[in-house]
Amino acid sequence: MSAQLVAAPTTASAPPRTAKAAAGLVPVLWLALLATPIAMGANAPVLILPGMARSLGVPTSTATWLVTVFAWAMTVGSPLCAGLIRQRGLRPALLVSAAAVATGTAVVATAPWLPLALTGRAVQAVGGAGLVAVAMNLAGSTRRMGVITAGFGVLGASGPLLGSLLADAVSWRLALTLSAVSLLAVPMVWRHTRRTPPATTTFDATGAGLVVALASALVLIPTAPLTAALAALVVAVPLVLHARRRPDGFVPAVLLRSPAFIGSALLACAFSTSYFALLFSLPRLIAQRTTWSTDAIGTGQLVALLIGSALSWLLAASAGRLGHRTVLTVLITLGALAPLTAAFATWGPLLLVTATVAVLVSTGSNAVLSVRAAKDAPGHQRPTAIGLFVLCYQLGGALGPALAALLVLK
Repeated sequence: MSAQLVAAPTTASAPPRTAKAAAGLVPVLWLALLATPIAMGANAPVLILPGMARSLGVPTSTATWLVTVFAWAMTVGSPLCAGLIRQRGLRPALLVSAAAVATGTAVVATAPWLPLALTGRAVQAVGGAGLVAVAMNLAGSTRRMGVITAGFGVLGASGPLLGSLLADAVSWRLALTLSAVSLLAVPMVWRHTRRTPPATTTFDATGAGLVVALASALVLIPTAPLTAALAALVVAVPLVLHARRRPDGFVPAVLLRSPAFIGSALLACAFSTSYFALLFSLPRLIAQRTTWSTDAIGTGQLVALLIGSALSWLLAASAGRLGHRTVLTVLITLGALAPLTAAFATWGPLLLVTATVAVLVSTGSNAVLSVRAAKDAPGHQRPTAIGLFVLCYQLGGALGPALAALLVLK
């Protein structure tokens, strides 16, 4: 939401769609521009939620639905767009996703009512998820993936302050259009991608529907724990059974049997949830525990998140030398310390350090864990593995703000 997303290489489903060929064609900075503005747009409401709530005539906790819906749509949009890549190739996915971003942005910019604005945010987020999926499938290596995920961190870090500046100067609606910057990269990426033949298998609509239902139930756990958890269980069982009946379907059975995928996806969700919860909670916590002004809080958080994003790129770049076990130990240790420190710290700079650590863990884990998550998937199923991994990461983007609203933003 801020931060960021996922991983492994290859394009779609036939041999011509190799990661190596694709990655050699598309400059990584264009891929970063295609994928990362969505983080800026996702985080733009962080400092302006109270003002948005007053403008819409709703409590601040209700205004957080503009964040939660965005994250939910990215969550369900990621595997759906991965399925589109697998079935039709990169070019159709790029075109459909760009159209969704443009349409959703136009709706958000003009919607007079909250329900319509929520619809626009959802369409905008689904399109953004598609652009991310395209970029991730063209990345091709952990180092290039590190550039993209670090970009998520940098633009995600700038989102809160930039959103505040735009809201003060023009309108909070303009702040919610920042993700449309990604459209600038579409012509160049289109130029560098090849047409690919459609997949020979049919689209697994049942599997896709079950995944969307499961993700939707999980998103609601912070607001309706018992009901949402029961609904998630009711959906999860038939999803697993369906995957066994159709092992090459929307959720490949090989991923459900892969400890690398399951472990990486669960960690990504946990790190992401912690990051997004802290992102939305820290401004309020710092304001409550210190005498800092809103501008000081926004600037401090920006610097903290930028430092964390830079460190995450260094972590991704050195992951090969350090070894997976060492990197995983560092991520888990820091990931546990960040929320514990935020819960008890009363010194402003220390609270900002937790933001640095949270974005380091969340963004760095994306580049490292995403490649590992897809390692057991056959070549033609790697886009699906990427999409499902992103789903787990983005699930944290929905759960985190909801937890922040429940615990802090009252």
